[in-house]
Amino acid sequence: MKFFSYDSKFSQVIMKVAEGCCLNLLWMAFSIPIFTAGAATAALYRVTLKIARNEEPSIVKQFLRGFKENFRQATILWLILLGVGLLLGGDGYILFRLSRASTGTPAVIWTLLLALVIAAAVVYVIVLCYVFPLVASVENTNWAMLKNSFFIGTHYLFCTILVVAIHFAMFFVVVRIFTPLIIFGEGICALLSSYLLAGVIAACSYDPAAEAQDDDEAEP
Repeated sequence: MKFFSYDSKFSQVIMKVAEGCCLNLLWMAFSIPIFTAGAATAALYRVTLKIARNEEPSIVKQFLRGFKENFRQATILWLILLGVGLLLGGDGYILFRLSRASTGTPAVIWTLLLALVIAAAVVYVIVLCYVFPLVASVENTNWAMLKNSFFIGTHYLFCTILVVAIHFAMFFVVVRIFTPLIIFGEGICALLSSYLLAGVIAACSYDPAAEAQDDDEAEP
């Protein structure tokens, strides 16, 4: 039947889901030591962005290559973000408890500080959405990766909201509805997000060598 043929939309969707599952298992396996989760995420996005650009990569080969090539930078960025995340989470919890337990002026002060922590957490989430896809796509300094992640995330705010929604929906389904779907987890989230991020990253990327080559070709 044409519905089940290799070129049918149904078969293509099933193949993408299978690829997402395979990538998720790879990501989980390489994230087990915790400190390698950043490199595993960068490797994951290396593959999913290629899939989103219809490059049909060798999944395992490209994942391993991405893990190796981006290990140092992705690990440094991940450890920084992990530390900041733990700090924000701890501060938010303490300030929330203090604001609930206090009255009058102290309660106002704690609430204002909590609002600042929440605002910082929003910035943190924006950076987290973009930093590892950028590491997988372009070369830059650690500070530039963090800075550009924030600027790109705020400039393409609708895309950012969709990426966050994809991850939140997967988290909600796994935790509250059907836990075995964790087998698809981050692999499917990254794959769906990559279809949104591929165009954004391409629009924001700058390759001086490629531009110079284009200028040379344009000259008579």
